[in-house]
Amino acid sequence: MTAPSELDDSFHVFDTTLRDGAQREGINLTVADKLAIARHLDDFGVGFIEGGWPGANPRDTEFFARAQEEIDFRHAQLVAFGATRRAGAKAAEDPQVRALLESGAGVVTLVAKSHDRHVELALRTTLDENLAMVSDTVSFLKGQGRRVFVDCEHFFDGYRANPEYAKAVVRAAAEAGADVVVLCDTNGGMLPAQVQAVVSTVLADTGARLGIHAQDDTGCAVANTLAAVDAGATHVQCTANGYGERVGNANLFPVVAALELKYGKKVLPEGRLREMTRISHAIAEVVNLTPSTHQPYVGVSAFAHKAGLHASAIKVDPDLYQHIDPEQVGNTMRMLVSDMAGRASIELKGKELGVDLGGDRELVGRVVERVKERELRGYTYEAADASFELLLRAEVEGRPLKYFDVESWRAIVEDRPDGTHANEATVKLWAKAERIVATAEGNGPVNALDRALRVALEKIYPQLAKLDLVDYKVRILEGVHGTQSTTRVLISTTDGAGEWSTVGVAENVIAASWQALEDAYTYGLLRAGVDPAE
Repeated sequence: MTAPSELDDSFHVFDTTLRDGAQREGINLTVADKLAIARHLDDFGVGFIEGGWPGANPRDTEFFARAQEEIDFRHAQLVAFGATRRAGAKAAEDPQVRALLESGAGVVTLVAKSHDRHVELALRTTLDENLAMVSDTVSFLKGQGRRVFVDCEHFFDGYRANPEYAKAVVRAAAEAGADVVVLCDTNGGMLPAQVQAVVSTVLADTGARLGIHAQDDTGCAVANTLAAVDAGATHVQCTANGYGERVGNANLFPVVAALELKYGKKVLPEGRLREMTRISHAIAEVVNLTPSTHQPYVGVSAFAHKAGLHASAIKVDPDLYQHIDPEQVGNTMRMLVSDMAGRASIELKGKELGVDLGGDRELVGRVVERVKERELRGYTYEAADASFELLLRAEVEGRPLKYFDVESWRAIVEDRPDGTHANEATVKLWAKAERIVATAEGNGPVNALDRALRVALEKIYPQLAKLDLVDYKVRILEGVHGTQSTTRVLISTTDGAGEWSTVGVAENVIAASWQALEDAYTYGLLRAGVDPAE
């Protein structure tokens, strides 16, 4: 189970998404999910993947059995997690210690109590016996040829309460042969300066190789992890996207990016940092959580620029408002168009979309004013690039991009006496000099309109058969009275190869939805390379 590595053993990136990350509320991983995430993490190039607690539950036991057969690890070593032996027992005879051996993992992480009150109240044993439990278990597993890491649970709180005992646990683990002793901020209450001071002292007093495991309850888990590295820790434990119990753990991706790009440490195999954004989003898909748009380095907004002042500087040199080149982490710079946009924003956005503005200052000025006027009415283009591109092309061409002309549309909702509803829509339009009338039913008025429009247009444009609506958002904007407020609708559409968003604004949700639908289908035909003149 030992994977080859291009890196030496001087610094460890240790991922615990499959155990600690899985404790996040809303995450419930199947064995197949865990195998998929393990493959992504190995592809990213982390050194160690903690797979779970074999013997504690059937799912983790099955995972280790299948991982040995189904995953050919290229970079990572699989780690089994467990606890020190029970009080008064022998490690060699403890069933859960034996389960760690039976997992087949070449590396074992043991959780050990390092807070004196936890020893006495949770383990219900003496402080001396706890030290013996640590020593005995580490020695036994080392004797069986396993590499052993020891997680000192609640270390920082324990250090505050009884620093000499907390350090005694570190010494017991190190003297028994533990490869790394990990100081855990289990309650997540520490701040960076405190972490740095404690790690420095423990390193000086014990001489052990130290690691850090930080929870994010103060919002400082990444900073605390890096503070520990500053103090001499050479092993960092993190989770993908910061998943974890309560508010989460230190986020693997900003920690790794900081180590590689800010500290100059080589902690990933060559070329793997550029895969970071893809890996982050892929793991989010597996756990069925929407990727955080504002996550450092890998979020879609991490290198998105909105203010006109920023855009003017970026036009001269992107580095003026970006701390790194986004391509280093597999991300891209984006220009957002809004009522804050200036000429530079529009010019850069046009370049990003492949629309040549030809240095026409008058044209750019018209687009700026058009955007500001429409955003005053409730439109938003920073989240609807497709609608903005259609607006931009209309200004460049001097006329809207048209594949069809709508004569009329209507949607009917029928409320029946038995409590059921029927939704029907009719669309009348012209396309390629042909008048088309189409009617369809749906599970709501907007769905019925979408189906009717599709029925009408697919006869002329079969390319639309590939389109699927994947997201639909409604926001009620401020108005004079509640039911008279303006409605904004954002629709996301895919053709299987890419995804785009369109916007509609009107006094009612159906009219706003219709606008967004028209733009979605128009943009889909543009992407398909259909000539509007056909």
